[in-house]
Amino acid sequence: MTLSAVFALIICFVACFAAAASGAVFRPGAWYKALKKPSWTPPNWMFPVVWSVLFTMMSVACWLIWQADGIDAWPALTLFGLHLAVNAAWSALFFGQRRLDWAMVDVVILWGMILALILVFSQISLVAGMLLVPYLIWVTIAASLNASLLHLNGRRGGN
Repeated sequence: MTLSAVFALIICFVACFAAAASGAVFRPGAWYKALKKPSWTPPNWMFPVVWSVLFTMMSVACWLIWQADGIDAWPALTLFGLHLAVNAAWSALFFGQRRLDWAMVDVVILWGMILALILVFSQISLVAGMLLVPYLIWVTIAASLNASLLHLNGRRGGN
């Protein structure tokens, strides 16, 4: 692997895990623990584990797109960057603002952006597109959980 390829991989990881950092800044805490939750809610330990794997897969997908198309991949990589901002916003909306309704809107937009990324990335690198499929599945679960929490607790989670 060339030095420029290693540098590109590092940039992809930094971008993805910078977005992931919003989950560390806006933490669940007592407010989240007090919410009424559906019986199928994943255990708390699962969230950081799954997200770590998914952000790693996203990083590799981003890197594969750069490796495949370089600067010509800018439209796909711009969409990827915008999607990271939408991803990061969810934690701020849900945990920071305690706005389950706004977080629901955000996660629906995120879902659509991930689907668009899969389609766009797959045209450049099928592997990169397929690396995002588990992410879409997990965000589908997250959106369903967000919707259930909104239904059970109201738009501001009981506050």
